[in-house]
Amino acid sequence: MLECKSLIQVAALYHFAPFDDPAALQGPLQAACDAAGIRGTILLAPEGVNGTIAGSPEGIAKVLDHIRTLPDCETFDVKYSHADEMPFNRMKVRLKREIVTMGEPGIDPRASVGRYVDPNDWNELISDPETIVIDTRNDYEVAIGQFEGAIDPETASFRDFPKWFRDHRDDLLSGKKKVAMYCTGGIRCEKSTSFLRSEGVEDVFHLKGGILKYLENVPEEESLWQGECFVFDQRVAVKHGLELGSYGQCFACRHPLSQEEMASPDYNEGISCPHCIDQRNDEQRARYIERQKQQQLAKARGEAHIGATVDSASKADLELSDASWEANFPGGLKPERDGD
Repeated sequence: MLECKSLIQVAALYHFAPFDDPAALQGPLQAACDAAGIRGTILLAPEGVNGTIAGSPEGIAKVLDHIRTLPDCETFDVKYSHADEMPFNRMKVRLKREIVTMGEPGIDPRASVGRYVDPNDWNELISDPETIVIDTRNDYEVAIGQFEGAIDPETASFRDFPKWFRDHRDDLLSGKKKVAMYCTGGIRCEKSTSFLRSEGVEDVFHLKGGILKYLENVPEEESLWQGECFVFDQRVAVKHGLELGSYGQCFACRHPLSQEEMASPDYNEGISCPHCIDQRNDEQRARYIERQKQQQLAKARGEAHIGATVDSASKADLELSDASWEANFPGGLKPERDGD
């Protein structure tokens, strides 16, 4: 486990397990999180549990112990990191149709999945000329970092991945014997590798623990990772050793921003950035200006501004995970669509 370098520990977890009645698990899990002083978002669905939470190491341990009491959840992997400031504003346990939304009926990682590759063995696999490497994340995530030579599907949502693969299958697999896939923490690859196997692709591999585990375990001088890794909380990005990255984020369109982009005349905190400056109308910007004003007033009072709402068009710009919406739009209503 990564040593916690601050009082705030961040734990990312997921586990595929058969929950006959997720709603019955929701209340007790919410109560356990509240009692432990934990913030973040945990998703419950018939296929299992997925979430990112933050708080004291002792509080995190209590919540993880509770999750281990859920059906078929005695053991599961957890990825730990740390934050200098609390990356979430409140705690929410949500019910969903899927813990990661691919929208492909019949895909079950418990029944069929690709072969796991330890982070220390990943470089050898992706350096093999007979291996094709696919990044299963979305375009805004890939924009700030990826593995050398990886293919970017340029998807806006994980729901787009199956169609992208089917449309490009022949070109992708031409002359290649192995497919290696990766994502942030591993959960999307559970479904994407299961999907490829359902499509008849046998030699499918995925990075165990995802990019986060790779950045934690592989020394920077040996790494094939380029850039930083987008995370779904207010830290925005992390780098090797899971240290805080250099990116900010536009609170109008949710796109990660480099230091150069934040120095752009098109960047106005909470209102616009180079990615959305031409994609918002005056009415939307007026709402952003008022929201930013209320956030600044709350901050001056030493309070968290958790009542902000954002128009559905803005939220739909990027289909982020529930954890991300909770971190960045606390108190606001998420559109009725599944995130990543």
